[in-house]
Amino acid sequence: MSDENQTNGQGTEQNDAPPITVNVQYVKDLSFENPNAPASLVQQESPDVELRVDVGARQLGPNLFEVLLSINASAKHGDDVAFLVECAYAGVVTLNVPDEHLQPVLLIEVPRLLFPFARSIVANAVRDGGFPPLMVQPIDFLDLFRRRVAAAQAEQEAAGTA
Repeated sequence: MSDENQTNGQGTEQNDAPPITVNVQYVKDLSFENPNAPASLVQQESPDVELRVDVGARQLGPNLFEVLLSINASAKHGDDVAFLVECAYAGVVTLNVPDEHLQPVLLIEVPRLLFPFARSIVANAVRDGGFPPLMVQPIDFLDLFRRRVAAAQAEQEAAGTA
């Protein structure tokens, strides 16, 4: 006899549902610009690349969330733009975690699952634009989350003193 809720040996109930279920993943927005082609494509040196990564989440229903991973890169040769790429990659997930773990799971664990797919899309878009693929290095989403929390705390403290 199977029961979805069972005790975990410590007298508390344990839900057998997985903590994270990825229901769907998709490209929400994708843009590639190559404004100075073909001149930007014949440069001998590699461009300087600036990378920005952001993560956001919103609740869609009970235990249902959309997590959005944004990767934006701009590459320049001096003052000339070589390329711009913007990728907003999202996933809809069902979470079965305690409320105190929602934010870390949404902003750390789910982006870790989405990242390889977004990275591939960015690399292919840059390659299809005539450049060598941009291989975004793995992102430390824990550090990104900690910075976000620290910035929010600093903002609260500043608002409290004003």
